[in-house]
Amino acid sequence: MATDYDMPRTTPEDAGDASVEELKAHRAGHQSPVVDEDEIEAADSFELPGADLSSEEIQVLILPAQADEFTCASCFLVRHRSQIAKHVDGLAYCSDCEG
Repeated sequence: MATDYDMPRTTPEDAGDASVEELKAHRAGHQSPVVDEDEIEAADSFELPGADLSSEEIQVLILPAQADEFTCASCFLVRHRSQIAKHVDGLAYCSDCEG
C-alpha cells in the first residue's frame, strides 16, 4: 500500500475539541516551579568569554629548548630536530615552513 506523506497525520477523531485555554492549563501543570540550587552554584563557577581575568595569576613552568629541539626561523615554533627541512644562513626551518 502506498503512503501519501503530504496528507495530514491527524484524523478528525484525534484532533478533539481542545481549546487554547485547555492547552495552556495543561502546559502550566507540567512546568516545575522549583529551581535546582546545585545548577545555580555550578553556573557561578563558569567563566564567560570576555570576562575580566586581570586579577588571576597563571603559573606555568617554562623549560628551555632541549638538546633535541630547535626553533623554526619562520614560524618560531619549537620543533623536534627530526623536523628540520633546511638550513639557510645558519637558521633552521621546519618541514611545514620549507615551501
